[in-house]
Amino acid sequence: MNTFKYDICEALELDYGKTIQEASTVELYDAVSKAVMKAVAADWRKPYEGKQACYFSAEFLIGRLIYNNLLNLGLLDQLAELFNENGIELSIFEDIEDPALGNGGLGRLAACFLDSAATHNIPLNGYGIRYKYGLFKQYFENGFQRETADDWQRFGDPWSIRRESEKVLVEFKNQQVYAVPYDMPVIGYGGKRINTLRLWQAEPVNGFDFQLFNEQKYDRAVRERDEAEAISSVLYPNDDTDKGKRLRLKQQYFFSSASLQDILRQYKQKHGNDFAAFPEEYAIQLNDTHPVVSIAELVRLLAEEGVPFGRALKIARQTFAYTNHTIMAEALEKWDVRLFKSVIPQVYRYVVMIDKALQKELDGKGIQGEAQAPYRIIDGGMIHMARMAIFATHSTNGVAKIHTEILKNTALNEWYRLYPERFNNKTNGITQRRWLALCNQELSGFITGKIGSGWITDLTKLKGLEAFQEDAEFLRQFAEIKQMKKQELAAYVEKHDGVRLDPNFLFDIQAKRLHEYKRQLLNAFSILDIYFGLKDGRIKDFYPTVFLFGAKAAPGYFRAKGVIKYINEIAKLVNQDEETKDRLQVLFVANYNVSYAEKLVPAADVSEQISTAGTEASGTGNMKFMLNGAVTLGTYDGANVEIVEQAGKENNYIFGARVEELGQIEAVYDPKMVYEAYPRIRRVVDTLVDGTFSDGGTGMFQELYDSLLKGASWHKPDNYYLLLDFLPYCDAKLQANADYRDDRMGFTRKCLINTANAGKFSSDRTILEYAKEIWQVGE
Repeated sequence: MNTFKYDICEALELDYGKTIQEASTVELYDAVSKAVMKAVAADWRKPYEGKQACYFSAEFLIGRLIYNNLLNLGLLDQLAELFNENGIELSIFEDIEDPALGNGGLGRLAACFLDSAATHNIPLNGYGIRYKYGLFKQYFENGFQRETADDWQRFGDPWSIRRESEKVLVEFKNQQVYAVPYDMPVIGYGGKRINTLRLWQAEPVNGFDFQLFNEQKYDRAVRERDEAEAISSVLYPNDDTDKGKRLRLKQQYFFSSASLQDILRQYKQKHGNDFAAFPEEYAIQLNDTHPVVSIAELVRLLAEEGVPFGRALKIARQTFAYTNHTIMAEALEKWDVRLFKSVIPQVYRYVVMIDKALQKELDGKGIQGEAQAPYRIIDGGMIHMARMAIFATHSTNGVAKIHTEILKNTALNEWYRLYPERFNNKTNGITQRRWLALCNQELSGFITGKIGSGWITDLTKLKGLEAFQEDAEFLRQFAEIKQMKKQELAAYVEKHDGVRLDPNFLFDIQAKRLHEYKRQLLNAFSILDIYFGLKDGRIKDFYPTVFLFGAKAAPGYFRAKGVIKYINEIAKLVNQDEETKDRLQVLFVANYNVSYAEKLVPAADVSEQISTAGTEASGTGNMKFMLNGAVTLGTYDGANVEIVEQAGKENNYIFGARVEELGQIEAVYDPKMVYEAYPRIRRVVDTLVDGTFSDGGTGMFQELYDSLLKGASWHKPDNYYLLLDFLPYCDAKLQANADYRDDRMGFTRKCLINTANAGKFSSDRTILEYAKEIWQVGE
């Protein structure tokens, strides 16, 4: 028996007194995880002499670790062999919870970056929060989204090592807490490099013995413990209230301060109190605005070490870089000055100083008086975090070519004119290890058999697949694998959601965070239009299709929850109709997460990427579907633009108004006129309010209706142009359906060409660009 297999059996015997046949799923998971941790122990945390990069992110959506780590260490086949010898399915660990420490693409991108960096020998360590509970578990009750706590640690957490001796003190106004680090190894493919993801857990400063305390002290101690632990309890607490906002700010400062203290401790061990070399030792990437408070905190910490303010700000600017993930004003974080001062007054002083430094710099550039207003960090009683990020870093990057151009030309144009040299693009990517080699082993094995395994670390090698685009036998096998993955997904859905899907249907999938700009509602309207078209005979020869949705709506996002309820109402109508159920099926899967995505992505024929042009910064789901051989049905938005550039417009289904067109019609667009002019549009929109569906008296559907025709909250009517794009979208959707029906070989060729041209969208390429062009780290 080899060492790895022996270590698994030994762990079971020592910890549980059981053999592999006797062990439960949790015991096997624990034993295998410990054997992997033992395998990497010697190489993990080895001292590194060169410059290091640090990735500060509020989210790390790492998914289930065990399979990915086994794959990267080359141990997956050994475990499969051991389990097979003992009559155990390798899929047994699918019952283990995902660490859902993220909400969507932002957190998944961070996880892909860590994987890519370790694979390519780049010293990149992640820093974030060890949330006790993940995002939330989603279930449906009468079609409504309901949430329950996501206790991801209920099976234990064998991948984390608590480093008690490296805890640090974080101070708020009237509160002190310990930040205790938990380290996870980040294992590169082939085991060449092992970086670290360090997640901080908040704990009270004063431990106590309940028996020794009187009632008053006991109550105070319990309150202090609860207030401390709340900081790392929940990912994205609801910030509709002042209390929620304060907690969010605490979270951001908590992990930013702890991480910086940790980095400074390491630096001082090497350089003492001379901080001149700090930017040559560390590069820190701020993933969105959540960790931007780090800028003022580093200046503050350096000031405490005796570094003058001007010098400290210069060090901060040379050290930090900022990734912008959105152009939406509501997502560019701002903090009320009063609230900020009530939580971290010691940091506010340095925010003021940074703002004054900005004023001075603007004066020097001839920008004075009222002309400074768009730049000021403290403005209108608010602290603008994105402004501080651009001013006090040396790099601001967008995450897709079109996104970066929008930042430069409109959203952040005044800053681009001020600092053009700081703006750059880093198109997002995904790791092909998890999103092809692991989640679609049949396709990855087939590809390797044709072009070799080099694509696993250099995805551009997939280009070699184009040589097979006219090979009928190759295309037949490629299509067979897709069919196999559809069958697997159907079995998983039946087990998970209790719904039976027909794997012979076309699989049209939209899986991503629920937000109005992602336009799940537009998809729902188009399904209704198809349903009505089938019923009245307008649509003929429609190839049977299942429309699958996967998404979570933020608990306080009323309109997004209304969309989920509406889609579930459509599903109930369509799936129960005897006239159409053999041609049309709709399902909103419950509790969409990384593990569910690993089932959905390989099975998709059509990938829905239908955000309003100019709203999706990049997207990474679009890349995962493309890599696994799905065509994109989408707008010219985010990375869709580059997907079409790589794979060809003729191999995808692109529709809708472009950014420049929307800019021209914005002032004159009247959705009410569109609604009244087109009966098909009016018919589907009216189902929100004409009694076709019930929202249980919540007013959700009326509010959705009003948002389209009257405007709602701060948005103008049909803010995301659903009605404008509706008919072109339906046409593109039906064209994809017809192509799948009439020329299956041709459709499969489109899918193959998408896979073959996915090379650009590897996070390996992205992270190597960050390392070379922003951080100056690595080989």
